[in-house]
Amino acid sequence: MWYISYWLLPLVAACVWLATLIVLLVRWKIDGSPVYASMEPGQSVAYISDIAAQGLKPLFVAGCAVSSVFFVLAFISERWLRHTYRLVPNRGIYDKILSLLATLFSMVGAAGLILLAHFDTLEHSRLHGGFLIMFIGGYLLSALFICLEYLRLGVEYKEHKIIFMSFLVKVFFILIELALAIAYKVLGKRRRTRDTAAVLEWVVAFIFALYVLSFVVDLFPAVKSNDHIPQGERSRAMAQTSSSLESGSYPSTQPRLSQEAQLATDQMVDVGATYRGRLGDGTRMPAATYNPHTYRQIPLS
Repeated sequence: MWYISYWLLPLVAACVWLATLIVLLVRWKIDGSPVYASMEPGQSVAYISDIAAQGLKPLFVAGCAVSSVFFVLAFISERWLRHTYRLVPNRGIYDKILSLLATLFSMVGAAGLILLAHFDTLEHSRLHGGFLIMFIGGYLLSALFICLEYLRLGVEYKEHKIIFMSFLVKVFFILIELALAIAYKVLGKRRRTRDTAAVLEWVVAFIFALYVLSFVVDLFPAVKSNDHIPQGERSRAMAQTSSSLESGSYPSTQPRLSQEAQLATDQMVDVGATYRGRLGDGTRMPAATYNPHTYRQIPLS
């Protein structure tokens, strides 16, 4: 049984965003790739906002709003899941500040996306351009802060390799999106290269969907079910067991446990996220749930 699947939040956000982009692109191609009134001289490839302003504005606004809200909820969920030990927790106030800043700037980016969708390039070109900068800048700063947070988490929790992999994905997003955004801005000012700028805008938009999808991998280890232990709870239990081993004593109110030494940890589905071997009361788990090639038992007594 699945309790709360937080990883569905970024998945919904990415799917809605991709669906919106695909509908706009297909509509433009079906119409014969027309040159709209909002397009500049020398431009034959339509920007996303050019197509959206031609009868598809309600769809564009709705798609941007839904994807933005769900993505912000993914950031809020990440902070909550670390606070409640469903994911490995932040280790200090600095990590928490980074997480909060990432969430704050994701809200700025979301607001920019919704506003640029509402103020289309045909009737509000200046406002549209300003909100486009707000959208890109907000999400780039959000990615920067969450990247710093994941770097610190990856150093602290080396056994959870998925965290460092997520850090690398976010670094890739920052570098690629920043480079493409600069190229888009420069090329868009030249008449001969406006089509190239339009293509780059579409590329940036699709890469953004991949960035949103990366949060599915981040939130999936928090899944709690009958046979899956959330990442944070397992990490805390291992830390408590390690502390007991070092001190050579056990709390009088706790049963004597057996420790499971993980030989492989944390892929997307959190390898080893299920209990194996003996339980705290001495009960043995069914043989089908124990893989001796992945785990070995270390008696604590």
